[in-house]
Amino acid sequence: MRRIATIGVYGFTAGTFVAALAGAEAGLLLDLRQRRGVRGPEYTWANAARLRRLLADAGIGYRHVRDLAPTTELRELQYREDDRQGVGKRNRITLAAEYAERYTREILDPFDLGGLVAGLPPGVTALFCVERDPQACHRSLVAGRLHAGHGLPVTHLRPA
Repeated sequence: MRRIATIGVYGFTAGTFVAALAGAEAGLLLDLRQRRGVRGPEYTWANAARLRRLLADAGIGYRHVRDLAPTTELRELQYREDDRQGVGKRNRITLAAEYAERYTREILDPFDLGGLVAGLPPGVTALFCVERDPQACHRSLVAGRLHAGHGLPVTHLRPA
């Protein structure tokens, strides 16, 4: 049976990140980021090449799904809302309504999720981006659609 987990970068170390994925029995990580780097010395492990090596060492597959990444324009829309609310990406707890609506209409609706699901291995696939809180990240929109449209159970992995 296929299942979905979601996970972000913020709040994890390399070790706790891999432990969370292993604990969820994730066999594949889908990277939903447009730019596959994270600023800050504490998160260098999450930059694409290092992340792939970390996952490979743990026996977890990796796939970049760039077509599910938000565009630069959409990210900037969210950043403007973050500024208006006085929050940053690392402590955001929700997505702007306009961002969620446009991401859904412009990115998620045209994407072939059925084809994606058909290509997933049995077991747990993790949807990955950077935000700590799934509701503050587009991965929650993707996970919600996979649950509603394809019946896949969803678990959100969070740092301790």
